Amino acid sequence: MMHARRLWPPPASATLVRMPDTLQSTTDEELMLRYGGGDLPSFRELYRRHSQGLYRFVAWRSPRRAWVDEIVQDAWASLHAARAGYQPQAAFRTWLYQIARNRLIDMLRQKEPLPLDIEVLAEVPHEAHTPQQTFEQKQRHALLHAAIALLPVEQKEALVLQQFSAMSVNEIAVVTGAEPETVKSRLRYAMQKLRAQLDASGAGGRA
Repeated sequence: MMHARRLWPPPASATLVRMPDTLQSTTDEELMLRYGGGDLPSFRELYRRHSQGLYRFVAWRSPRRAWVDEIVQDAWASLHAARAGYQPQAAFRTWLYQIARNRLIDMLRQKEPLPLDIEVLAEVPHEAHTPQQTFEQKQRHALLHAAIALLPVEQKEALVLQQFSAMSVNEIAVVTGAEPETVKSRLRYAMQKLRAQLDASGAGGRA
């Protein structure tokens, strides 16, 4: 199967360049403001910090593998298009995730409802491990991933943002457009259902 050449965001190799210490200690919001003024190294630092987390979030939410790269690329392209008018009214990360989430919602509205493609989760970037560690990790996480995938969409989204993106309740509320108390309820029900599913599969102690 042929794939179109990726034009945005920049190739992964561009993110391997060592960033100056001044950039590494700069906030996301300041980096984005600098990028709005034309500073490309600031964008590279933002991409280094958030590319994997954004991909992970979209991969968990998207029902189709083929959509993930498109949504992520569109999010970065939208960020690029909005750079000059950016104002840090919210945390940069929540703003970036909102862009991707809105793009996914648009695609879901345009297409027929589809079941979750579980295989897409296997492609979510993880930290490097040895082959043995990777195999064992996949075994440990397989049931957990399947259980999370069965959660209602809103509960799954809140849980993924909390557990995999380390977002606070308030940050999740900004990304999803829900009240903080609603987010708390979604997280509570998600954890209850997740534990019940893992206990029923006999994997509760291994997940």
